[in-house]
Amino acid sequence: MKELWINEEGQGMAEYGLIIALIAVVVIAALTLMGQKIMAKFTDVNNALN
Repeated sequence: MKELWINEEGQGMAEYGLIIALIAVVVIAALTLMGQKIMAKFTDVNNALN
């Protein structure tokens, strides 16, 4: 039982998972806030190419 308590192999993977989840939340929030501006920019580029 003591060995299971001391074993920390999975701890690093859990931390990486939390960091990736935090980055995903920040990216989603940024895209949500800037979504209209990004869409307008892509529309401008599309119109310029046509």
